[in-house]
Amino acid sequence: MSKSVNFAAIDLGAESGRVVQGKITDDKLELIEQHRFPNGPIRTNDELHWDVLRLWTEMKRGVAKTAEAGGELKGIGIDTWGVDFGLLDKNDTLICNPFHYRDARTNGILEKAFEIVPREEIFDRTGIQFMQFNTIFQLLSMGLADSPLLDVAETMLMMPDLFNFWFTGRKCCEFTEATTSQAYNPRTGGWAIDMIEKLGVPAKIFAHIVQPGTVLGPLRDDVRDEIGIGNVPVIAPATHDTGAAVAAVPATDDQNWVFLSSGTWSLMGAEVKNPIIDDQSLKFNYTNEGGVEGTYRFLKNIMGLWLVQECRRTWQREGKDYSYGELAEMAAAAKPFMAIIDPDETSFIAPGDMPARISDYCKKTSQAIPEGPGEIVRVCLESLAMTYRQTLDRIEACTGRKAEVIHIVGGGTQNTHLCQWAADATGLTVVAGPIEATAAGNVAVQAVAAGVLPDIKTAREMIRRSFDVVVYEPADSGRWEEPYKRFQELRI
Repeated sequence: MSKSVNFAAIDLGAESGRVVQGKITDDKLELIEQHRFPNGPIRTNDELHWDVLRLWTEMKRGVAKTAEAGGELKGIGIDTWGVDFGLLDKNDTLICNPFHYRDARTNGILEKAFEIVPREEIFDRTGIQFMQFNTIFQLLSMGLADSPLLDVAETMLMMPDLFNFWFTGRKCCEFTEATTSQAYNPRTGGWAIDMIEKLGVPAKIFAHIVQPGTVLGPLRDDVRDEIGIGNVPVIAPATHDTGAAVAAVPATDDQNWVFLSSGTWSLMGAEVKNPIIDDQSLKFNYTNEGGVEGTYRFLKNIMGLWLVQECRRTWQREGKDYSYGELAEMAAAAKPFMAIIDPDETSFIAPGDMPARISDYCKKTSQAIPEGPGEIVRVCLESLAMTYRQTLDRIEACTGRKAEVIHIVGGGTQNTHLCQWAADATGLTVVAGPIEATAAGNVAVQAVAAGVLPDIKTAREMIRRSFDVVVYEPADSGRWEEPYKRFQELRI
């Protein structure tokens, strides 16, 4: 048997973080979770923040466990969600706990931004979907509130870049994460300085951009000594978790495919060579996020399983601790198509009583009101499946390519009903897996950077050999037509 090569993949999600050992042996990848820890927003003074010091502690603990379990590490890579950031002062000290993207400070910010720089101009500069919590709008909200933080900030680092700085001492911004900021200009290949300055945001705080696969450097001496491992290089994978997940899509070159990264968010799109920035993509409010090896991910951000997650948290507070599996089975037994919601409705963004907000939405739109967990979750899942259909139609219109298969990756692949309903609603074959796509893609990019693999195409071939997938064929798609018409009317 060939000697194994090991990497540590640190994967931070909105609900939890973990450190995964990626072991490559005989051209196959094995993922072994070595450490898992909770994550989520912390509310102080009616503000939502991330508890970054606890996350930093857990990450170091996880790397130490991975090194102990796997022996010599060839690299350490971090991926996180997008848009959020930390600010450093002139002494490189973090000056505030990073805000959580669901914090209310950006409510109404888009309208204020468009008064300064027109919507069309922002999209032309960035090609990014308008979402109120994108980095540039968080920064604008701070400026409009006369936040003293911007006055003393010398450097802005996106979340994975902040942790990479603490690991290595190197300040930079990785490409896939930078594009989520809506401050990156893909036409020029750098920050959209003219737009940033028009919005009154100090351009000096934006760090140098590096590509995925960049070796950032060895661990800082103090970090290495604390963890108790050797001089392991830190490698920037696709540090945005969706970029990492798409790098692990087990697709083949002989099919036109779209991806759906399914978790708290559903991110559905196509991998393209060049960004699509035109009137149609602006009309549909689609986004062009950076990918690996010079690609872009032309996609739509959809609210995703956040709807179910937040419902579950509400029911837990009421003393009803349903598992996700139990909720899925209750949904399967509930009446189909009793009501439809728009998953991207702005009232669903913030944490809180999601079942009540779904009931209010159905009442406002003159629909039957779902009662009980089964009916509510079924409404959420069916509405997501219809959102996937509309999103697919628009991807095809913008790319000029007819999709043949949908690759679903991430934790949402475990919801078999949602996967089947996605196939039924779209009329396409769905290939679900791997579940651990983000960690697999993180390791894959590290392996290419370390010279263990030649390119991402080879990495995808390895991932196809390494993980099982489940294929869902569309069934009884005709019954989705009438509900889909109602869904389209709601989305107008």
